[in-house]
Amino acid sequence: MSERPTLIFVYNADGGLFDRLSDAAHKIVSPATYRCDLCRITHGWFRERGAWTDFIRRLDADCRFLHRDGLRQRFPDLVVRLPAVLRLNGGRPEVCVAAEDLERCGNVEALMQLVETRCLSCHSQ
Repeated sequence: MSERPTLIFVYNADGGLFDRLSDAAHKIVSPATYRCDLCRITHGWFRERGAWTDFIRRLDADCRFLHRDGLRQRFPDLVVRLPAVLRLNGGRPEVCVAAEDLERCGNVEALMQLVETRCLSCHSQ
């Protein structure tokens, strides 16, 4: 029996309280220039979308969520354009859903399909 995959969803924002408040304000005031497509898709102005929360709960994977600064702390040598969805393979992160894919992703349903097809069926652990 294979192990459950570990997926890491990485936001293109830092995780401090001031950073999160600034990002929320930016998303409201100037959504066209907001730079984190993962957050744009999975969150409304103030909280996570219900469909996304339900999807993560049902997903047959261990899901972790990091901000840009947390990714740098955990994997200092990793260079990847953010936001991104990573999958751990032998303890090393590999990109399953790239920033370009998230940029083109129009809604939470499309993201859920990308995660299922690219992250859960991409590599065996």
